[in-house]
Amino acid sequence: MSNQQVKSKKRVADHGEVFTSDREVNAMLDLVKQETGRIESKFLEPACGTGNFLAEILRRKLAVVEKRYKKSQLDFERNAVTAISSIYGVDLLEDNTIECRARLFNIFNEIYTKFFKKKTKDKVKDSIKFILEKNIVLGDALSLETVDDEPKPIVFSEWSPVNGSKIKRKDFCYKSMIDQASLSELPLFSDLGEEAYIPTPVKDYPPVHFLEIANA
Repeated sequence: MSNQQVKSKKRVADHGEVFTSDREVNAMLDLVKQETGRIESKFLEPACGTGNFLAEILRRKLAVVEKRYKKSQLDFERNAVTAISSIYGVDLLEDNTIECRARLFNIFNEIYTKFFKKKTKDKVKDSIKFILEKNIVLGDALSLETVDDEPKPIVFSEWSPVNGSKIKRKDFCYKSMIDQASLSELPLFSDLGEEAYIPTPVKDYPPVHFLEIANA
């Protein structure tokens, strides 16, 4: 990860953009170390930048996937998809969201290629790129809307493993969730098990094989 904390003074002035250093990222994540070691535990970074926090979270999750499943390609792929689908980010700047998605994909792809070399599957990579397109959003975490010519409410997808190799996708409006409950109570971003407000999805998709997510 880069130790660069500022891209330009103008970006700091215009957007308050300052990146967290590697040491601070790791120190903060160590406070929730048990959660970062759970493949399915969900994380949202509302000002993700290029992904300093999300990249380290993914590395920690994939280290668990590697340790448990590197001897089985199918199990590795399925659990890597679960790990990546549990990571969410929002950023105001398009170049940051593009770089963050690419960074997270490259972290996965480097490990995937290391273990399975020519046996890697394009469909796995396509599924992960599709998930990252949905999970890393160009938007304003304060207005809870996308950043474009016609802002719309931010929508996040929840990806739930079902029946072994299938994934169930549900889309939720971020604003409606925030209006109803505090972030720590939302089941989309917390797996602690306590009773919480359960939002209504804006769209519900039938389960599909994890290799077919991008084509569903």
